[in-house]
Amino acid sequence: MIPESFIERLKDASDIEETISSYVPLKRFGRLLKGLCPFHSEKTPSFTVYTDGQQHFYCFGCQKGGDVITFIREIENLEYVEAVRLLAQRAGLPMPEDAADDGTSRLKARVLELNRTAARFFHQCLIDERGKDARVYLAGRGLSRRTVRNFGLGFAPDSWDALTGHLASKGFTQEEMLAAAVASQGRRGIYDQFRGRVIFPILDLRGNVVGFGGRAMSDRGPKYLNSGDTPVFKKSRHLYALNFAKDDGPDKLLLAEGYMDVIALHQAGFTNAVATLGTALTADQARLISQYAKSVAIAYDSYGAGQNAARRAINLFSQLEVQVSVLDIQGAKDPDDYIKAFGAHRFQNLIDSGKSALSFEIDKLKSARDMETPEGKTAFLNDFCRLMATISSDIQRDVYLSEIARELEVDKERLKTTTEAIRKKRAGTAKRRQAHNLKPFVQDNPAGKSPMVKPEELGSAVAERSLIAMLMQNPDYYDDIPSKLTDEDFVSSDHAAIFRAICAQLEHHRIPDPIYLSAYLSTAQMGILSQMLATGKEVAYKREQLDEFIQAIKQKPTSREEMAQLSPQEAYQRALESRKRRSST
Repeated sequence: MIPESFIERLKDASDIEETISSYVPLKRFGRLLKGLCPFHSEKTPSFTVYTDGQQHFYCFGCQKGGDVITFIREIENLEYVEAVRLLAQRAGLPMPEDAADDGTSRLKARVLELNRTAARFFHQCLIDERGKDARVYLAGRGLSRRTVRNFGLGFAPDSWDALTGHLASKGFTQEEMLAAAVASQGRRGIYDQFRGRVIFPILDLRGNVVGFGGRAMSDRGPKYLNSGDTPVFKKSRHLYALNFAKDDGPDKLLLAEGYMDVIALHQAGFTNAVATLGTALTADQARLISQYAKSVAIAYDSYGAGQNAARRAINLFSQLEVQVSVLDIQGAKDPDDYIKAFGAHRFQNLIDSGKSALSFEIDKLKSARDMETPEGKTAFLNDFCRLMATISSDIQRDVYLSEIARELEVDKERLKTTTEAIRKKRAGTAKRRQAHNLKPFVQDNPAGKSPMVKPEELGSAVAERSLIAMLMQNPDYYDDIPSKLTDEDFVSSDHAAIFRAICAQLEHHRIPDPIYLSAYLSTAQMGILSQMLATGKEVAYKREQLDEFIQAIKQKPTSREEMAQLSPQEAYQRALESRKRRSST
């Protein structure tokens, strides 16, 4: 366990506002900071950072929350010790010698070492006699030896055990090979996952090899094969070549569809190109792009699937502060073919003249309707107004309304009225949804007033949350608890774990700050704790309520196992019904 004295130093050196702001644009609202949640897609900010007192974050949309260490764990997909180490490196603090790594951290380190060894093996296979056909293929695709070397391209021999045999000779176990997803398990043992393929190593932002993509050299199997998720790799969270593109300079990225497009673009001088990894752009990848670029040019294939993927990407970027343009790749299938046919200069002209995301969307709406008929125009205008209702900028909305009204010779005011009606309806729906998300699991109370809690009105799970919130707010109340209540009395295992961690701190006369609790709690439990802190901030608990909470917790209407499966609302209802039955007998 990492000494708490070091965690205290880390807390002082890792300001939660500064840390989270490096990933998420935040705006101040009084004592709070708000922004679009980096963990789920949203248009209305529900991600809140509390910088006063117990520094923590909480999203009222997806319920993730915690301290600064929890944030780094979630955003970087790290274990606890790894997150502490990353924050310590950023703060210039040496990790204490007695900071123990858990088994997961050790496995990740072994997988990274294995991947690096595998990448070297694949590259050696490419440049020796085994990779002759693969070299011919890459040369035919126009790739120079320098480009092949820069991207560390390789070749997987068409063998069942070429890589696994090599890795075994280097001391790696079968379990480690399976964990790294470079091997699969068969009836006769493990075998190479990649066989007879050109290999594209996938690197993270620190230059670690985290996975591989493989392009088949024959018609057997899928054309492209990608690493599955591993302890160090989730393809929905990585972008190919971002390790190169992030250092390009300008705050603009080119988003392509595949490995070869990106490599061809880099070779032609467009070193800000990145690609998804065999899947459509995900919300995590869009948010990752937003951390490195203020604008993105989508360079997807010109045929239907590529254009549909572009629309999905636009929808994701619309929820972030990223300007989007779409390249109109006419006369070629993809960026690689376009550059081969017309050259890098013409491709730069495409980038400079790229359509805005809105223009692209409007063109797609038009292409879906017969604009030569009144019915087609009417259908398009209805679609257009729905699209305009999603635009937050009044000026931008007015410009496009004017343009379409002029183009189709319709009354602009009617378009504007229809658009505003749609906006108003959606705003009402969003407001109701937000009110539902913000509703705490404790009783609603006017700000600053004490909740009038009666045992017969409070379910056990709700009482547990209230007691924990009270303890976090008033740690001096703890002295009255040990003789009356233990974590065994809790119906929720998560609440019990949080209560146990808080009590351990208070037992040693330490303040139960979230950053000290995160060492003992899962990220999900830290989210629950942060919700309690966020929803209970304006509740002024009084000492006389302590016995009411304890009594409600101890009067469990059903077994611990059954109650643990219930939501807080269900627990409340179950307890209320049980007490009504008892009071009537």
